[in-house]
Formats: sequence, structure tokens, C-alpha cells
Amino acid sequence: MLMQDVLTYFDTIPTPVRTLFLVSGIVFFLFLESGVPLFRFGYNKGKHAVINITFTLITLVVNLIGAGLIVAAVNYNEINNTGLLQMMDLPVWLYVLTGLILLDLIGAWLVHWLEHKISWLWRFHIIHHSDIHVDVTSGLRHHPGENILRLLFTSLAVFIIGPSFGLVMLYQTISAFFAHLTHANIKMPLGLDYALSFIFVTPHFHKVHHHYVQPYTDTNYGNIFSFWDHIFGTAVYEKDINSLVYGIDTHFKPEEHSNLKNLLLIPFQQYRQPVGRK
Repeated sequence: MLMQDVLTYFDTIPTPVRTLFLVSGIVFFLFLESGVPLFRFGYNKGKHAVINITFTLITLVVNLIGAGLIVAAVNYNEINNTGLLQMMDLPVWLYVLTGLILLDLIGAWLVHWLEHKISWLWRFHIIHHSDIHVDVTSGLRHHPGENILRLLFTSLAVFIIGPSFGLVMLYQTISAFFAHLTHANIKMPLGLDYALSFIFVTPHFHKVHHHYVQPYTDTNYGNIFSFWDHIFGTAVYEKDINSLVYGIDTHFKPEEHSNLKNLLLIPFQQYRQPVGRK
């Protein structure tokens, strides 16, 4: 069965191959950005990329070190027959679809929502939102503290849901692709983007989340599937995409959002109240 073969492949996928997928995705969308850009930024793309790719490399290191937590959760469920998927006898296609949807809810949407609702978590998440030139390299621009938090929630999701290791790796690969897609500075046909945004997180749907001020910042938390935002009432679609201004209102100074040392220190600096509720 094709789907079972996919799971088997991702169950033993080598780290270099996963890294190749990540790098290939970045290169592909960099190419698209040069051909069909949404915004023509007047910025040093290389300098911008160096900062964001540095955070990407940190993300890879944290995930590599923390992979043991995910493996431990998978092994515990398999040994003790625990986790929702372990308790259900599903066809392979439905097993995969259910696993992807639930992993996206707990391991991505929920932690993202909490980061916007709890001020000390928001301090770490500011680094992602401080980017005033959102492009494909922005997708994995996350503070190491946030990476650890997201790793813990992914492990929690695995413990609750009970997916195989192959399914977890498949989810993370798809998640990385969507991080590239939704942050890439590319112009999508508005009608197609809007239609797909009721199921999937699309480039324009996610760009609204990066608007600099409330209430837009606290919307569209989805990672792969956008219907969680529609279900929980946090979905907003702004058809006038040209009206968006990226960044966060508390960190508009270049020395704050474009300096690696300062970005790492932001969570430990004096908290600044954003415009609107946080």
C-alpha cells in the first residue's frame, strides 16, 4: 500500500535527507520570490537571510537533541498500547489523516495560541513577529526558548495521540514545507488562496498574522490546517493584502529586529505592552 510505504520510509528517514528537504524547500521558494514577489522589499536580502537562517540552524540543533523525547513518547505508547490512535483500528489513510490533523492541533495550533495569550511566552515569540520583511527565511525564525517549548508540546501531542515515529516525521516534514510556503514572499491568485484557506493555511491567510498591530496579530494561528482557526473563531481573511505592515509595534527599530544578539536577549528585557490586548 502506498500510504504504508510512505510511513515506512519516514520511519527510518536519515537526518541528512530531512535536512535536504528543508534546504530544497528554502531554495525553491527563494526562486519563486524572485519571480512573483508579493512585496518588493528594499532590504539587504542576504543580511536578512543570515539572521533568520542562524535561527533555523539553532532550531535544527534543538530538534535533533530533543528528538529523544519524541522517540520516548512513541515507544511508551507502543509498549503500553496508549494514545488515541493506538486504541482505534483505522484504515491506513484515515490513520495518517487523523494523526496529521491532531498533531497539528496540539503540537502547533495550541502552543501558538498560548504564546499569544501568556505574556512570558509571548516574550519568546516576539522574535518571530519582529521580522519586518517576511519571506521564506522567516518561517523558522524562532528563539531557542520557543523551540524548546514547541518541542515539549510536540512530545505531548505524540503522547496523547499515539502516532508511529514515521507519522511524526511525515508531519514534521509537511510542517516545514508549510512554514516555507506560508512565509514566502510570493503572490498567490487571491481567489485560489481564499478558497484553499478554509482548509489549509495559505500564504495570504498567514501573512495577516504578521500584521504589526492588533487585532490581526492574534488571529490565524494555524500551521498546516486552517480549519482549527475557523472552528475556534480566530480566523481572519484580509483581501487587501497590500495594506499589511509586517513586524510588531514594540520592536520597529532596526537595532532591535535586525541584530542577532538583541533578538536572543528580547525575552529577558523589560516587557513592553503592545498596542491592543496581550
